[in-house]
Amino acid sequence: MRVLGIESSCDETAAAVVDEHGNVLSDVVRSQIALHAPYGGVVPELASRDHMRAAVPVIREALAQASLEVGDLDGVAATARPGLAGALLVGLQVGKGLAWSRDLPFVAVDHLVGHLLAAFLRRPDAPEPPAYPFVALLASGGHTALYRVDGHRPSEIRELGATRDDAAGEAYDKVAKLLGLGYPGGPVVDRLAATGDPARFPLPPPMARRDSLEFSFSGLKSVVARRVAEQGASRDATWVADVCAAFQSAVVGSLVGKAVRAAGQEGVDTLVLAGGVAANRGLRARAGEACAKAGLRLVVPPFASCTDNAAMIAYAGALRLAAGERDGLDAPVVTRTVLPRVTRKGGGARV
Repeated sequence: MRVLGIESSCDETAAAVVDEHGNVLSDVVRSQIALHAPYGGVVPELASRDHMRAAVPVIREALAQASLEVGDLDGVAATARPGLAGALLVGLQVGKGLAWSRDLPFVAVDHLVGHLLAAFLRRPDAPEPPAYPFVALLASGGHTALYRVDGHRPSEIRELGATRDDAAGEAYDKVAKLLGLGYPGGPVVDRLAATGDPARFPLPPPMARRDSLEFSFSGLKSVVARRVAEQGASRDATWVADVCAAFQSAVVGSLVGKAVRAAGQEGVDTLVLAGGVAANRGLRARAGEACAKAGLRLVVPPFASCTDNAAMIAYAGALRLAAGERDGLDAPVVTRTVLPRVTRKGGGARV
């Protein structure tokens, strides 16, 4: 079964062809970084318009890479949630239109489910896929949460804890902006952190209560803002690197500490990293050390499977199609995920 996946939830227009075994036949991603860089973040209207320009050429390239015509496909999958409403609408409607024009089955995919299943994509540099059940740390620019994954269906995925405010990737970008490092800031902060001294500005991991699997990163951003204001124009390259190292140490410590704790509480032996922040080298290194100490298997997908891509959407869609599932062409855009969530102590909706 060969399925075309379309991803347009934020600022990448992507298309890929994947089969139900996870074999990636093609994978095309068109980034909008240059478009949004002057604004220091994603501008939703600009993102939507660029998706409209790029969707058809990207799909054509994905089909060409796989040496396929539209008629050779067995189905179409497109991201329907969560994300920017206008951006989602473009990819979803293109996917529906393509499916309708060739009488192909269509499925709408949750972007987060795609990330959680990306560890099953078979690429040349991919590790052996995990076995169910496993705990996954999904960290990206828009989402940070821990999940127990018992299968590929949304009903088999349960959120264990999530961020109360900023997502980890969002915090990275905001700190980079405070330090004048440009956009996107995550890779720059990661690179500078490797050369800095985290002990110069020690920051404790936030929300470190032993019984909590939730995250919070806005406070770290505020501390960095105060440091920048106090230092003024006198900050040099060493000072910036040390701040990056302290910030990354606190964020990574929180992510890894809670992820390993969640695996222990759930009684599973495998931790999977997912989402764009999983490309962070500091996170990968710290997770490797912690999992080795705790006796856990760590599965980290290659960079291409961590960042937003359509291969993960195609694979999630292929599994649903192989199980006989179909969605109507009236499937709506939903800006938030619908994965099952754990009730927070004290009430209140998750961020």
